[in-house]
Amino acid sequence: MSRLAPPRVLILDYNSTPIISVMSMSISPQLIHKYNVAGPRYTSYPTVPYWQEADFSVTPYLETVKRTFSATNARDGISLYIHLPYCESLCTFCACNHRITKKHEVETGYIAAVLKEWRMYVDLLAQSSDERIKIREIHLGGGTPTFFAPEKLADLINGLFEFAERADNHEFSFEGHPNNTTEAHLKTLYDLGFRRVSFGVQDYDAKVQKAINRIQPFENVARVTETARAIGYTSISHDLVFGLPHQNLDTMRHTIAKTAELSPDRLAFYSYAHVPWIKGNGQRGFNDEDLPSGPEKRALYELGKEMFDELGYVEVGMDHFARPNDTLYQAMDEGRLHRNFMGYTETNTRLMLSLGVSSISDSWYAFAQNEKVLEDYLARINAGQLPLMRGHLLTAEDLIIRQHILNIMCRMHTDWSDPALQFAQLPQAVELLKPMQDDGLLEILPNGLKVTEQGRPFVRNIAMAFDVRLWAKQPETRLFSMTI
Repeated sequence: MSRLAPPRVLILDYNSTPIISVMSMSISPQLIHKYNVAGPRYTSYPTVPYWQEADFSVTPYLETVKRTFSATNARDGISLYIHLPYCESLCTFCACNHRITKKHEVETGYIAAVLKEWRMYVDLLAQSSDERIKIREIHLGGGTPTFFAPEKLADLINGLFEFAERADNHEFSFEGHPNNTTEAHLKTLYDLGFRRVSFGVQDYDAKVQKAINRIQPFENVARVTETARAIGYTSISHDLVFGLPHQNLDTMRHTIAKTAELSPDRLAFYSYAHVPWIKGNGQRGFNDEDLPSGPEKRALYELGKEMFDELGYVEVGMDHFARPNDTLYQAMDEGRLHRNFMGYTETNTRLMLSLGVSSISDSWYAFAQNEKVLEDYLARINAGQLPLMRGHLLTAEDLIIRQHILNIMCRMHTDWSDPALQFAQLPQAVELLKPMQDDGLLEILPNGLKVTEQGRPFVRNIAMAFDVRLWAKQPETRLFSMTI
């Protein structure tokens, strides 16, 4: 495997053909049982467990950052993901990197550290170009971004723009907790250019909320949704989760009916990823027998999808639904849908820098992750070092396979008629796809494939056929959540 792909692989456009979603058909329990296996969510390729960390070093990674910035900043700008890890309480369904505390004095030091990290990247990029950084996309994730006071979030955003400018048609978004998001949060971030907000709802059933330690009255969700809408936010999203402990069809109907009352522009309908074996996450608040079975979980998804369709939402990608007026739907319809460590996004910048503890940057040619332990992250920053702990330099083959997986996850089809999109293991991948074709999940074309409507829920399984690193070395221990 060569270290870097030729430029023509870099600029291949996988977003040229739009997809249109239609109403799903019923899926047999036999198919659910057959394909409900552990598999990646493909926010990257290679997936993190298959990074070649021994081959990674900081200097070549930073060279790829400069290379991509020089090639794309003027045209596309860059994306920023900022991880804000603090939460006041632990949600037991969560597997994200977090730090539980009620001591809000931690805010000042953490914001200062993130801005120091940003300044290191600013100085680096100045070495490759004298053009001003254009920020096209910002996403504040967590943790709980609204743990931070509005004035601290303003300090963060204003600090970023000391060394950058807002790109045309920028997309700024943040995650808000309905229990602690205030009007001041919403107004402050709106005035700084944010127009999208997602609120974590998960489920409205009292028993489910108690099991996941997320007691959140409907009235709180209504308050923040209506306030955001009144302020002028153009895209309000609610995050729902299926497969949580004690969920059933009745509780799901109730949750979606209550959601419909507030009419969000966009819905994320995530499959609960049960990964209690991962050190440090909080998934210990319930027993495995409290979780819906594979067929029960799939029935929850089918019910949700049917109700969303009746409400006028269109399925976008793997786990998102949007109204036709929402920018995510428009990105799908126009062939611009993208997927990275932030999930599905309507902007397709080649350079995504991620700031804060545990966050992962993507230079297109390489991935790099920050220190996962908060104290280690802060120590590296205060020592004047980029807090990078591991990464992966993509090979030419990686880039080709990444292209196909992005095509499948974002467009529901891919094509390898161009020799630049072929790789040595492609015949083996096609062989792995044939049983899925027999099951009606996809259609194999002379030089490509197309996912069928029945196959959409199994898109992770289809993408796995291209994952040569996964098939070359099957994990000896559990690494991924179940695909269904």
